[in-house]
Amino acid sequence: MEVILRQDVEKLGSRGQVVKVASGYARNFLLPNKIAVPATDANRKIVEQERQAHLRKEAKQKGEAEDLAKLVNGVSLTIVQKAGENDQLFGSVTSKDIVDALAAQNFEIDRRKIHLEEPIKQLGEYKIPVRLHKDVTAEIAVHVVKEE
Repeated sequence: MEVILRQDVEKLGSRGQVVKVASGYARNFLLPNKIAVPATDANRKIVEQERQAHLRKEAKQKGEAEDLAKLVNGVSLTIVQKAGENDQLFGSVTSKDIVDALAAQNFEIDRRKIHLEEPIKQLGEYKIPVRLHKDVTAEIAVHVVKEE
């Protein structure tokens, strides 16, 4: 059975693509969850219009993310934490702490966009990637210093 995908499906295809799938997969999963529509001429036109609108929206979001990335790339944050011997922090610096420090400098960024492999547990200087868009990533410098 041929269907037109309305969103990206891993290992199957991308949005707006016509794919051939097993009829049971289409009937029981793709169609009821509105992930795909049957490949008719009317549906092809509708999906093409949706795809064009999605591309325009995506381009606008990418442009805004690029502008924000230019501003964020030069940002340097200083976070003060209590630390013990060997520069070991008593707590840790998480993405929430980084978002709070960014908010203090008037940057509104969602904490899920900050990609920490794991929370920071040592004093020092770190380069933290901020993924503003799927194609746009900025880097901020975070200095973790000892509270006096």
